[in-house]
Amino acid sequence: MIDPQIIEEIKFRNDIESVVSSYVTLRRAGSNYSGSCPFHSEKTPSFVVFPATQSFYCFGCGAGGDAISFVMRAENVDYISAIKLLAQRGGLVLPDSIDGDNNKRGVGRQRVLDMNKEAAKFFHKCLFDEKIGAEARDYLMKKRGLPSAIINRFGLGFAPNSYGALHDHLRKLGYTDEEMCVAFLCGKGEKGIAYDYFRNRVMFPIIDTSGNIVAFGGRVMDDSKPKYLNTSDTPAFKKSKNLFALNFAKNNCENMMILCEGYMDVIALHAAGFENAVATLGTAITSEQARIFSKYTKKVIISYDSDEAGQRAANKAFNYLQEVGIDVKILKMSGAKDPDEFIKTFGATRFKDIIEKSRTRFDFELEKVLAKYNIADFDEKIKASKEICNIIASFSSDVEREVYCIKVAKLLELPKESIKKDVSSMVNKHIREEKKNQKNEIYRATSGIGDRINPESAANIRANKIEEAILGLMQLHEEHFKKCIETLTSEDFVTSFSRKIFEKMKELHSLNVKFDIAYFSEDFSQEEVSRIAKMQTDRQMLNSNGDDVLMGCIDSLRAEKNKKKSENSLDSLEALLKKKK
Repeated sequence: MIDPQIIEEIKFRNDIESVVSSYVTLRRAGSNYSGSCPFHSEKTPSFVVFPATQSFYCFGCGAGGDAISFVMRAENVDYISAIKLLAQRGGLVLPDSIDGDNNKRGVGRQRVLDMNKEAAKFFHKCLFDEKIGAEARDYLMKKRGLPSAIINRFGLGFAPNSYGALHDHLRKLGYTDEEMCVAFLCGKGEKGIAYDYFRNRVMFPIIDTSGNIVAFGGRVMDDSKPKYLNTSDTPAFKKSKNLFALNFAKNNCENMMILCEGYMDVIALHAAGFENAVATLGTAITSEQARIFSKYTKKVIISYDSDEAGQRAANKAFNYLQEVGIDVKILKMSGAKDPDEFIKTFGATRFKDIIEKSRTRFDFELEKVLAKYNIADFDEKIKASKEICNIIASFSSDVEREVYCIKVAKLLELPKESIKKDVSSMVNKHIREEKKNQKNEIYRATSGIGDRINPESAANIRANKIEEAILGLMQLHEEHFKKCIETLTSEDFVTSFSRKIFEKMKELHSLNVKFDIAYFSEDFSQEEVSRIAKMQTDRQMLNSNGDDVLMGCIDSLRAEKNKKKSENSLDSLEALLKKKK
């Protein structure tokens, strides 16, 4: 465990309000602060910062913790890296032993970043090797038309068609097979022999906004599958929280960003002067990536392939980006399937023209519906009207719905009031469905069904609630913390998760350290830390948190434990009798 004095000093220099407000716009709400959650998309702010306890909690998605766990989530880093970032932010010099602590816990983020840097240098060198990289150079420079300056700018490389070229290179530099596997630079065969994860592929380094190479994407040079292979999640990388070329685009995107489908589209656009282009990493856009866009720009142009898959992906991107308040439009490319092909065929000036003529989401959806139906036919017009009204109903703005109703009424030659009535009916239907889903979610939460953090809660509903109340009271008041340590044992708790938390609290007490949720981020997952933070938040919302409440909870917990013992004894007896029969 990191020296408690270091943790205390880091948190003293990094007030929770100050840390969070660098990511979220906070507004005063009584003695607390509220804002829109940076970890999920929401229209009504449900994210709260509690200065009194130096904690945060989102009542929408359940994310919670302190400044350290907040940075872990926001920056997608491990515990030690979050400590280092906050120390740097607060002007605190950390002892060298901090890295030693990280190595004991497994392969750390920095170790992965160092490996990635060496791998990128290796791939780049292979690309420009006269023999090894000849085919890859021809592909990039002749077939794709990329100048060497762009290749160098993006650090492109080539993974040789060899079973262990990179593996052998990294071994010479002191990296172990286990470390290479954690970084997804190598895999292991059935006999446990390590092999290069990327082979015979053009390599695209994925670089974060701090200039770190966090992962790779690789395009195969032959017809083997998959065409593109990407690094899976590692201690240094989570694909749902990164964007390709954001390290360049962040400096050129104040007015607009261009969202592309693939690496080559992005590189082609940058080469043509559109340095605000980025791409997702081998998957459709995620809500986390949408929130990344919202940090850098207010407008996004979607430039996906014109095929059916590309259009489906565009529709998903529309939804996520609009949820975070971004003005979204989509390009309509004629005569080319993607931006790379369009620029090669028609040039950068024409591409700039179609950007300026990009369509709104409604126009995009409307065009798809009109392509399906012949509105001159009565029955087809009714079907088209129904689909279009459903699209209009998906917009939250009354003004937008009004404008679109007028437009559709004219287009379909139908009364405006009829269109508005159908849209209103669909809006109400969506509201009813949302309320039903919320009720189901509340039921699942209160019954413990599907609780992955504490699977035992469903079978021990009452005991679990009492345990959470006790652990929440221990977090809130130091006298409660000490009394519980002196009064209770781990065996008094029914669920394993609560016992694990109590054991950590006992460890802190034995070290004469006050409770601080910061000490949990090292040994508990982010989801577990959020649940612990919820226990504290639930008690904060109540007025009755005195000694009598605590003792009542302790008595109730022991009664539940005894009841459980009796039930187990009865079950054992019945099983024995059945066996004798």
